Amino acid sequence: MKRILFIGSLLLNVCLLQAAQVYVSPTGNDKNSGTKLEPKATLTAALRQARELRRLNDPSIANGVTIFLESGNHFVYEPLFVRPEDSGTSTSPTIIKSAGDAIISGGVSINNWKKQGKYYVADAPMFNGRSLEFRQLYINGHKAVRARDVADFEQMNRIINNDAANEILWVPTSAVRKIAKAKHAEMVLHEMWCIANLRIKSIDIHGDSAAVRFHQPESRIQFEHPWPRPMVTTTGHNSAFYLTNAIELLDEPGEWYLDVETRKIYYYPRKGETIQTAIAPATETLVQVLGTLDRPVENVRFEQVDFAYTTWMRPSLQGHVPLQAGMYLTDGYKLRPQMIRPDRNHKLDNQGWLGRPAAAVTVNAANNIDFIGCRFEHLASSGVDYEWGTHGGIIEDCLFTDIGGNAIVVGSFSPAAHETHLPYDPADQREVCSNLTITNNIIQNVTNEDWGTVGILSGYAKGIHITHNDISDVSYSGISLGWGWTSTVNCMRNNEVHRNHIHKYGKHMYDVAGIYTLGAQPKSFITQNYVHSIYTPSYVHDPNHWFYLYTDEGSAFITVKDNWTEGEKFLQNANGPCNNWVNNGPMVNDSIKSNAGLKKPLPRLVQMK
Repeated sequence: MKRILFIGSLLLNVCLLQAAQVYVSPTGNDKNSGTKLEPKATLTAALRQARELRRLNDPSIANGVTIFLESGNHFVYEPLFVRPEDSGTSTSPTIIKSAGDAIISGGVSINNWKKQGKYYVADAPMFNGRSLEFRQLYINGHKAVRARDVADFEQMNRIINNDAANEILWVPTSAVRKIAKAKHAEMVLHEMWCIANLRIKSIDIHGDSAAVRFHQPESRIQFEHPWPRPMVTTTGHNSAFYLTNAIELLDEPGEWYLDVETRKIYYYPRKGETIQTAIAPATETLVQVLGTLDRPVENVRFEQVDFAYTTWMRPSLQGHVPLQAGMYLTDGYKLRPQMIRPDRNHKLDNQGWLGRPAAAVTVNAANNIDFIGCRFEHLASSGVDYEWGTHGGIIEDCLFTDIGGNAIVVGSFSPAAHETHLPYDPADQREVCSNLTITNNIIQNVTNEDWGTVGILSGYAKGIHITHNDISDVSYSGISLGWGWTSTVNCMRNNEVHRNHIHKYGKHMYDVAGIYTLGAQPKSFITQNYVHSIYTPSYVHDPNHWFYLYTDEGSAFITVKDNWTEGEKFLQNANGPCNNWVNNGPMVNDSIKSNAGLKKPLPRLVQMK
């Protein structure tokens, strides 16, 4: 009898242990028990089950709660909401883990393609009861090209003049004649260190010049804000632009166009190509980790999970006029007379207020939120964004690829109501992101739509450790550290950029560096990084204005030491006090090169998919 009771007790303990494992399958049912044999269908239901285990203090949670995602696509129609009640502890974390090849996807499949002349044509899919509008299309797993006027960006046209008073860009008639009557065409305008996405309202042809006007609000913001601005020079380096989103431009294999009025999608196939899969992104954010300062989300970890297929629709609805690093202006204008900054008697000629682009994963008011061995791919805007009030956390062994904007973002870039040139130092320091570690990640082919974005972007934050990452094929800078254009001491401090390998950067923009800084950051260090191989696009405003290392306006109290670069092409622009530059350039010991970049191979799961 004792033996039977012992065995029964053992089986009960095993069952309790297994009860802290919740399974989710694309073929499951949310009414199921959540076991491996009876999995849930959605992460939302699985999180609720885990939440109930914690609420009831079930004995099974002693060693944590793991939600296993079975292989396949786990589609979301709204962000997965991870809230304070989903928190774990340091000894009992909440883990969301792939049990194979699991993808959290915001994509919608497009089927029933029919050949019409040289195009494949399909109906735009319905999503949540409405016809889906989107800006990206993935054919057979690869991003197709939204119809545009140039196949090679080296062929871009240049503006003739910038008439700010009348909100007109003058361009060659030959560049726009084809789309003069197009209803939804857009211009993507190259401006020093940013691009602007401008929805074309009208085109009026005057001989060999054409007046292009744009919709609001981007027209007002574009022509009022002074930096970055369209360039009109005497050297032939006027700002370049390309045109997109008109069926008249659908003339190259691999291009596509969505007619929002007829709800038809047109794809021009490559030679011999058939459509096996076609996916359009439908949701901007896949996962939202959101707590409060008094009740943060804590100790949640994502392991070996893929995040894929997000959209970003602001450029289609309101345009996109960034100030820097993808942070877009909601208002911005020149100051007359200019202000004198109190920090260092430095003139300020403009003011601006900013918005923040969407991200596939957002983290707010949370502690120790980790991403280990994950993959971020086919994303329209940012990858993962630790926005506000986050502390601790690790992003490690992850792959970021085919991303339209910044791969990783951390910290504030001035709250929406805070003028962006003012130092940010909130009374409640819990608002400041701190102590995040970003290490051993591959970041490649990111920033491929919003060219003014970067590989890793850190704003107002402290104790951020960016180490041993491999960053390549970025349109602007590799790593951007700091914000504010002011040397006034603020909340930024104790940041580290150490032993990263940054190469093949500056693909489309200049005023650029492998590592770039802004603002006062006491006790911050940029050390033993390996920076080389910048691109040389011909259409940039100043082909010589590029650098390996660049401390920009207000940068102060930063040590830049022992970084290996191909040459000593550095810039210290309008810096504050106490920067310390020591031993940077090609004379640095070659061991710096061999020790930079990944410190260990990424898991096969991440690299080989």
